[in-house]
Amino acid sequence: MFFLAKIVSGLSCGTCCICMAVKVGDLAPMFKATSDSGEVISLADYIGKLNVVLYFYPKDDTPGCTKEACSFRDSWDELTGLGAVVFGVSSDGMASHKAFRERYKLPFPLLSDNDKEIRTLYGAKGLLIPPRVTFVIDKSGRIVHVYSSQLNPEAHAREAINVLKRLQGRSTSPPG
Repeated sequence: MFFLAKIVSGLSCGTCCICMAVKVGDLAPMFKATSDSGEVISLADYIGKLNVVLYFYPKDDTPGCTKEACSFRDSWDELTGLGAVVFGVSSDGMASHKAFRERYKLPFPLLSDNDKEIRTLYGAKGLLIPPRVTFVIDKSGRIVHVYSSQLNPEAHAREAINVLKRLQGRSTSPPG
């Protein structure tokens, strides 16, 4: 019962394929999606150039999702300074994303995943509500971190920053 409760609450156990289709060390599944501005975003365009923070959230304009988006917004300079681009993903449509992004002055694109194809690729699916999961993908296209917390939306940006700092340290350290 505890296992089921963790899944239902959106807290990944991190140990089973039911919770996550991809895990740390896997190549990130490639996708294309339309952003709130109508631009088609392809993950492949960023591989070899930038680290990618891909965060899945349940719904525009809900309290937790707003806190999460605003924490990424408030950390924007630090995230980009660490060589990352951020994409928020939910099943909301482009009009909803555009209004949400404008209302909270979000500096990053929100991607529409109406058919939940990207969620399925990444295994970021829940039983009752879509889970809140953040993936950090390094420049080589590997997933280097997965953070899942439905109840602590503001921690997602901090988790991503900590991982990006470690990546930066790894890439700038002298061979040893």
